[in-house]
Amino acid sequence: MRRPAAEGRPVVVKVGSSSLSAPGVGLDPSAIERVAAQVEALWETGRPAVLVTSGAVAAGLPVLGLTSPPTDLPGSQVAAAVGQSRLMESYGAAFGRRNRLTGQVLLTRDVLARRDQYLHSRAALERMLELGVVPIVNENDTVVVDELKLGDNDRLAAIVAHLVDAAMLIILTDTAGLYSGDPRLQPQAELISAVSHTDEVLDELWRTSSKGVLGSGGVATKISAARMAAWSGIPTVIAPADDAEVTTKATAGDDVGTWVEPHATKLPSRKLWIAFGLPSRGKLTVDAGARQALVANGGSLLAVGVSAAQGEFGAGDAVEILDSTGSLIGKGRTRMNAKELRAGLDGPVIHRDDLVVLV
Repeated sequence: MRRPAAEGRPVVVKVGSSSLSAPGVGLDPSAIERVAAQVEALWETGRPAVLVTSGAVAAGLPVLGLTSPPTDLPGSQVAAAVGQSRLMESYGAAFGRRNRLTGQVLLTRDVLARRDQYLHSRAALERMLELGVVPIVNENDTVVVDELKLGDNDRLAAIVAHLVDAAMLIILTDTAGLYSGDPRLQPQAELISAVSHTDEVLDELWRTSSKGVLGSGGVATKISAARMAAWSGIPTVIAPADDAEVTTKATAGDDVGTWVEPHATKLPSRKLWIAFGLPSRGKLTVDAGARQALVANGGSLLAVGVSAAQGEFGAGDAVEILDSTGSLIGKGRTRMNAKELRAGLDGPVIHRDDLVVLV
């Protein structure tokens, strides 16, 4: 499965709070330095790199005299506001010692949900890379509310990988990669060297994983991110952040961390936006006939095939499509609102041009 990342194409590197800091301590300068060195090493091999980083809240905690993240939204926003400038200052200094400029990019779901802003974000990232600037991307935790959150920086990294048409997504973590079980609880758990994005072992890991202490992510979010990247044909490597040469090893195709093999073909840009840029406003359950029409025949979704509708969505909103077992089979933009659909209005609900099948 493993193969080198194409030279000349971008690589997206994501690093989480737990790899940058420790409880009650704040940012670890040596960790920041190590990440900067890993990202710069990619540029030196002809692979322009984007850094998606957590750490703003963690950076703000010791300044505010806190030893653990706030549990309320305003508290988290204050910690992020205090910590974001310190995080960028640390990165700016570390990259500056390598004669590399950095630029801050703060994103929220509402920005990516608008097609024009999604495209503007892509253009800005591409121009930064052309100019030799490292985009340092984070979710705008200072102003974002729960309804507009992307959820975690693992998924944000996958969306950024879509935006820049990355050759590889590298998720740096505080473990050696993905294991067959939790190595803290199961000493016999083995490191998974390579796996397909559709493999059932990922389903099991996703169901049983737990969140990290400092970060909002965990094994589940890394699996979700890898599967999102897979639909762009982008392989993901989940690897240890403390390996000073991990990014060059991963992009060279060396056996490091866990390789997640992507889908054989990539979705078109607009369908990637529908699948992963637009927030879902509801769920539609379809019958067996509709599932066959969508998955096997490439058809549109008709109202007659919808057996249940959840949520209060409007025309043009994105909804998830589930089969009778509750399994996700796709996502699309509706041509009917929830009231019309529940009232029994006939006709197409989602045209195939606005539909993404994800099985």
